[in-house]
Amino acid sequence: MAEQKPQNIVGERVKKARLRRKPPLTQDELSGRLAGLGVGIDRAGISKVEIGVRRVLDFEVKALAKALGVTVGWLLGIEK
Repeated sequence: MAEQKPQNIVGERVKKARLRRKPPLTQDELSGRLAGLGVGIDRAGISKVEIGVRRVLDFEVKALAKALGVTVGWLLGIEK
């Protein structure tokens, strides 16, 4: 099986934002927050986002930012 190449640029920042919260959010907890915002990404999907093998749609980026308490610009690497 060929190695999968990263398909998104937000995965590393999703993981960073999730883990820097006090207390850190689990992938399952983040999935629950997203569900509350009407976005269905399960725990396995969050994992795939974080390792860069699952693409993230524009509305998912907005929901991830809201669920993690960061800006869309930060998730996209535009802001520091």
